[in-house]
Amino acid sequence: MRETLTVAAVQAYAEPGDIPGNTARAAALVSEAADAGAELVVLPELFLSAYQLDLLALDPAGTDVTPQDARLDPLRAVARDRAAVVVIGAAVRRPDGSRTCSALVVDRAGEVRDAYAKQNLCGAQEQALFAAGTSGATLHLDGWRFGLGVCYDGCFPEHARAATEDDVHGLLYPSAYVRGSEHRRDIYYPARALDNTSYVVFANPVGGAEPWSFNGGAAIFDPEGRTLAKGPLDGDRVVTAVLTLEQLAFTRTGHPMVRDRPRDAGGARDRWDG
Repeated sequence: MRETLTVAAVQAYAEPGDIPGNTARAAALVSEAADAGAELVVLPELFLSAYQLDLLALDPAGTDVTPQDARLDPLRAVARDRAAVVVIGAAVRRPDGSRTCSALVVDRAGEVRDAYAKQNLCGAQEQALFAAGTSGATLHLDGWRFGLGVCYDGCFPEHARAATEDDVHGLLYPSAYVRGSEHRRDIYYPARALDNTSYVVFANPVGGAEPWSFNGGAAIFDPEGRTLAKGPLDGDRVVTAVLTLEQLAFTRTGHPMVRDRPRDAGGARDRWDG
């Protein structure tokens, strides 16, 4: 297993409904990340179509993709040419006709996989548009293991803990946080890092018109929840950090919550009347 891995979290504007344009933008951002040494690049939730739920409802044929979609060729090419693994959000049409809010993974050979479908759908609009995923997923990269989640998944400690049960080193969250949600955005993901003594890579869009105006803040957190790199509220940005096994081992030795966690935190409860 490699001792270090350089990763990138991306914040960027996506043009609503413009899959070819957003794919080209994503490919350019991946290339920028690779120039900075990144071998794993995470982009925001639903980035290929933009997180615009009204548009997704009106034009499913135009905004959905499949792993075989020719419009994804620029991502295939940049992953091959730059030897980078890409995680990017998309609305995916499944063979059975269902629709999922997915994290696509483009590997270094340029193959696209529908790697993970969001399990915790956020609000009535998402629940009306998408089928919820039914299983977790772990990305393996040169011995490193990363649990996959999408946005609202990161609000549930149980979701990250399920990944931890699969012995992951980090958690990847393509997300879409709107302006006004900075407080929650800046608590959930460092907390998931600290809860599980794991690295966290958080990607988020920027810009857009209300109600879909996004607040950036793409970030990478260390296994104690400290910020290694973070973007501003506005503007396209690629932030990078080097993950190290040394830091991971040091943190887990000093803070062995994962090792010491109770396997059954429930059980009988006493009742006290005030």
